[in-house]
Amino acid sequence: MLEVTGLHAWYGQAQALHGVDIRVGEGEVVSLAGRNGAGKTTLVRCVIGLHRQVVGTVRFLGRDVTALPAHRRARAGMGWVQDDRGIYAGLTVEENLLLPPKVSDRAWPLARVYEAFPALAERRKAAGTTLSGGEQQMLAIARALRTGARLLLMDEPSEGLAPVVVARIGEIIREIRAGGAGVLLIEQNVKFAATVADRHYLLSQGRIVESLDNAEFRRREGELLEHLGI
Repeated sequence: MLEVTGLHAWYGQAQALHGVDIRVGEGEVVSLAGRNGAGKTTLVRCVIGLHRQVVGTVRFLGRDVTALPAHRRARAGMGWVQDDRGIYAGLTVEENLLLPPKVSDRAWPLARVYEAFPALAERRKAAGTTLSGGEQQMLAIARALRTGARLLLMDEPSEGLAPVVVARIGEIIREIRAGGAGVLLIEQNVKFAATVADRHYLLSQGRIVESLDNAEFRRREGELLEHLGI
């Protein structure tokens, strides 16, 4: 579904990524783990097309999309759940959900969204700015699902949220995977990542230093927490 090959990225003269190779299969959840500043968010921004100072190849559904701008990658079926959630403050919950265009027949109808996220149904007429952090995160995820994206790029979806909300987000990610979509997940919460991801890439100073299946990731959880600071 997603194949990134030999990706280098810069901010001006400063190089942020060094020859990164990753892949995400259909119906697979893959996490990116590493310290703050390791290059995780830069990598996701390169995949979605928001960071353009790059060399390398990004292929999506077998197509080279390296030269495409972000809006065309979104139309092709990439969905982004950004770390600041990107809620439109002047719109209601329902208006936020109705805003994005549908890009495939996988798009979740509004009724399904409200069934999966009852808190959003209860607050459908509330302004985006009045939502709690957990409700905003649910809205950001639901909005991506409304598009029918084949690949979701999720940046720290559990950050700062109550355990009950984190658990619900985990259930939704597993439901997304069961539906055949792929997920590329940036996640500092090692325990949460281990409950939802099939594989894990470890980034350090802009390089992939290890690729682990979930069993190995779980086995080395203590080491990862201590040495990677995640």
